[in-house]
Amino acid sequence: MPPDMTAGFPDAAERLLAARDRLGERALRDALAASPQMQARWDEIGLRNLLRDTEVMVERIAKSVASGDPIWTREWADWVAPVYRRRRVPMDDVIALMEGLRGACSAMLDEAEREPMNAAVDAAVKVLRYHRRFSGDARVRNPILDAIYKGA
Repeated sequence: MPPDMTAGFPDAAERLLAARDRLGERALRDALAASPQMQARWDEIGLRNLLRDTEVMVERIAKSVASGDPIWTREWADWVAPVYRRRRVPMDDVIALMEGLRGACSAMLDEAEREPMNAAVDAAVKVLRYHRRFSGDARVRNPILDAIYKGA
C-alpha cells in the first residue's frame, strides 16, 4: 500500500519545496558556522556540491512532513551513506547539514508541523551516526591514536 502523502502536513511540505534553495543556503551557512574545520576541509566546488545535496535533503524532509512518517529521510540516509563515503564526505559534515536544515526549516513551520520535521531529521541523523562508525568514513581522526594503530 503506497504511503498517504496527505496524512501529515502537505501544505507545509509545499512551502518547504518552494523555498528549497534558500533553505539549503541557510543550512550550509549554519553548518559552516557550527563547524569551522568544515570550512577548511572544502573548496568552492566541494561547497557547491554540498549545497546541491541539500536540495534532495529538503525534498526528503518535505515528504516526511507531508506523510507524517520519517521513513523518507531514514531510508535516504541509509542509501546515500556509501555515496558520501565514496566522495570522501565525512558523515559529520552530512549530519551538520541535516542539523542546519532543522534550523532553517523550523523557521518556516509552526509548532505542529515541526514535529514530523524533527522526527525526520532525527531519523536521518541516527542512521548517519550509525554509518559514521564504519571504516572508510573520512572523519578527522586523532593523530596520536592513528600513529599507534599504524605501529609507529
